[in-house]
Amino acid sequence: MLDYIPPGADVIVPLANGEPTTVLDAIEEGAGRLECVRVHQMHALHDRPYLHGALRNLRHVSWFLSEVTRPAFWSGTVDLVPNHFSEVPLLLRQTTRCDVVVAAATPPDRHGYFSLGTNADYVASLIGRVPFFLEATPHMPRTKGANVLHHSQIVGWCESDRPLVEVPRSAPDEVDRTIAGYVAERIPDGATLQVGIGSIASAILDALRDHRDLGIHTELLHDGVVDLVEAGVVTGTRKEIRPNHIVTTFCLGTRRLYDWLHDNAGVELLGVDFVNNPRTVARMARFVSVNATTEVDLLGQCASETVAGRYWSSSGGQADFARGAMYSDGGQAFIVTRSTTRQGRSRIRALLTEGSVVTTLKNTVDHVVTEWGIAELRGRTLAERARRLIAIAHPEHRDSLEQGAYEAGLLRPR
Repeated sequence: MLDYIPPGADVIVPLANGEPTTVLDAIEEGAGRLECVRVHQMHALHDRPYLHGALRNLRHVSWFLSEVTRPAFWSGTVDLVPNHFSEVPLLLRQTTRCDVVVAAATPPDRHGYFSLGTNADYVASLIGRVPFFLEATPHMPRTKGANVLHHSQIVGWCESDRPLVEVPRSAPDEVDRTIAGYVAERIPDGATLQVGIGSIASAILDALRDHRDLGIHTELLHDGVVDLVEAGVVTGTRKEIRPNHIVTTFCLGTRRLYDWLHDNAGVELLGVDFVNNPRTVARMARFVSVNATTEVDLLGQCASETVAGRYWSSSGGQADFARGAMYSDGGQAFIVTRSTTRQGRSRIRALLTEGSVVTTLKNTVDHVVTEWGIAELRGRTLAERARRLIAIAHPEHRDSLEQGAYEAGLLRPR
């Protein structure tokens, strides 16, 4: 494996369960033979010594911080590249050497094809352009789509018995279910959905049990979608792109999801530069995008990758899908958030916290939803935006937000 990593190499690793843990172990063990190597990855699930600066010849470049890489970034041993998820394959080709992709996969089938299983993400778009070295594990589900490689397309492979990381659904509470109810009642039958992960997302999927003929075209596929398929809610029959199929670019959930994915002809894993591309999304009528944020100011700017002014994750696909839904015929985009933090601080702010980063522009944001209602923002004046956002803030913060709006010149005495 180390023979394929020249000095100054850029090694590309898929996100989440696409990481080949045994191969990365070997790269760390052989780091003394390497020189100035950068490892590029979104959302790492496995903690490693090199992430914390233990191996001077290896440097991690994150494209989306996770629980594992976040503290390493804060301490200065990991770098972060801002990006829209849809553009990561292009950015990797333009700004790195793309010397080799190392990825987890299924064992080869009788025809000699490997599947990248839970992943297509940014690496599927590099098949045929970049050398691949695979780690085959029997625990990886064999999936369909643009994430398959023939043995003639790889430089080598190894086997391991490592299990996949499981991430159970977040259990929604009453506040989550209230937010979900506001969103679900606006989703028409026949809509195509993109829904993120977390307790509000789980509540929204639960609230759609009485809908019909929904389609799924989403960045992340998790267990909640399985429930809707088995209930006959998700059929995809009205989708303009890949009808009758669920489309995603990576999957993360429990063993139940992974077993359901195995040889499932109704699911397609496609490259993120297709799945998240706003142009792709815009071609589907009634597209509904749902994403979470950490702060919204009274202009409607959403800071979704920082917490209290400190980097927490990255942009991901939020702006990709919000822009696509904006151009979809009958499309809607929802930004969801609880009105306050656990400490009681308002998530709707007169001004974003110093150091916060705008993820979704005010001109793109369509609906903002809290447990206190929905603020429709597109096409509204600054004053209307401020008043609508104040109306869905927690009642304890509305007076101070109104005062902040006057001080900022968004509201004027009548």
